Amino acid sequence: MQAGWLVRLLLGSFLLVPTLGYSQLEQFDEELTIKSLRDGKVFSKFSFTTILKGASPRDPRNLGTDDVSQHYIVFPLALGQILREYAVTELHLSLNAGKWNYDRWGYPEEPGVGTGAELWTWMGDSTQSSINERWRGLRNALAGLFCASLGSLDEQRTTSPARSFLPEGHLPDWGIPHQIRHASLPSENVCTENLTPFLKLLPCKSLSGIASLLNPHRLFDADWHGMSVHVLWRENRGVEIRLTFQTISDPLRLSSGRKQDWSFRTLFDRTIEKTCPVAQSSRVVVTLPTSVAYAIEPEPSSVVLGLASFDISNSIKPLDIGLRFAGDFQYPVDFDAPLTSLSVQRILHGSSQAYGQLSVKLTNHQAEPLRVVYLETMPWLIQFYLHTLKIHIDGMRNDNAMSEVTYIPAVPHARPATFQCVLSIPSGATMDLSMDVAKSFLRYTEHPPDAQRGWDLPPAVFTLIEANQTSPLNTNRRLYTPTLLVDLATPDFSMPYNVIIFTCSLIAFLFGSVFNLLTRKFVVVRIDPDKKNE
Repeated sequence: MQAGWLVRLLLGSFLLVPTLGYSQLEQFDEELTIKSLRDGKVFSKFSFTTILKGASPRDPRNLGTDDVSQHYIVFPLALGQILREYAVTELHLSLNAGKWNYDRWGYPEEPGVGTGAELWTWMGDSTQSSINERWRGLRNALAGLFCASLGSLDEQRTTSPARSFLPEGHLPDWGIPHQIRHASLPSENVCTENLTPFLKLLPCKSLSGIASLLNPHRLFDADWHGMSVHVLWRENRGVEIRLTFQTISDPLRLSSGRKQDWSFRTLFDRTIEKTCPVAQSSRVVVTLPTSVAYAIEPEPSSVVLGLASFDISNSIKPLDIGLRFAGDFQYPVDFDAPLTSLSVQRILHGSSQAYGQLSVKLTNHQAEPLRVVYLETMPWLIQFYLHTLKIHIDGMRNDNAMSEVTYIPAVPHARPATFQCVLSIPSGATMDLSMDVAKSFLRYTEHPPDAQRGWDLPPAVFTLIEANQTSPLNTNRRLYTPTLLVDLATPDFSMPYNVIIFTCSLIAFLFGSVFNLLTRKFVVVRIDPDKKNE
């Protein structure tokens, strides 16, 4: 019996040695950031970062040969195989539901907060396989992995706006150019079926650590929620995968009074029972209020520059961090003052189903001029009339405020329209940009099942440029406008039903009459007068 125990011990030791060797090349960190907003809501961000040290993206010129074997312990295998199969250098995927309010909530920590699904990648060009072929395979593979309609991001929604979506990591110097592919689907929503495969990419799933707080019943009840996947390459570190989930919760709606108090139990209906054993760092960061009295429980591990940090591995379990305020919540005096340097409004005017006008209003809240990159990617359903483009600054016509214009017209059933330019807005000024558009007339087979609802148009993207720079550098300063709903000429889909009912009724009447005449036997019945009198 002792010999058998010794054999099992030695066998486990031999199996553990290569595992430890591979784990030294991989690093997993998790972090939860919570911040109380000035309108009484609470912002939460779950971040799970996995680094494959010393690794590099696959060279697309080697797609025709067998790939080098990859051994992952913490790194998600399902996603890693997709990245290697299609030689993806950088990838960003986001699924969001709701409208992010920049004026009240400020800039998000993850800039990709556009409504619906958004996917953009940087890939190296190669003669072995074209970028368009790899882009098609990539979006279909991600659609199957995350149970989302990413396969609908076809050529009719794909663009290449390199100026608005710069690489957030490094691009390998292979001696070949890199190209970007971008597509968005505003009608796609994030749901539990997307969260489940998201959790499967984590080494501890939702069984321990910060991920155990991801309760779908509370996450999808938030005012705004979104999940994202980011894959970067750091030249001095390796391949980095960052999985994030952001929410905007409303404790005022859940509380019986006007209390802004929150805790893990009230926000997520869960507490942290145990630590994820493979996480090298696991912490919770809470932004402390500056203008009101509060009490935070339990005692944080450290407080630096108004940020309370909790080390989950050294905390007492179960861990239920809470922030309580001394009094009831009251809206601040500067509640309506925007928190961002730029405010954007985008409207599609016109009640006609053939023509309309696209209007964009931008307000610069800075004391210095502001330059932004304006990107509009519109499906071929909407066609721009660039000769009608007008720009007014504080009511005065000023067409010189726009420069570096790039326009790729749409091709029906093949390619969307891409309009990109740089706008210069003076300090404290308001710019009004308007342009006439035409709405396409679709065949009745091209309408969706809910044709009377209208068509969702993707949001416009505004990227801020620093004062002394010629290109956008801070990726967190990317703004997304709300989506638009356009009403196209829609046929009366009830008419076929009415015609079918009328035709069937007529055929049934004629057939019944003819069938009755052909099958009925007419017989003359003679009645005896005597029997009639009886």
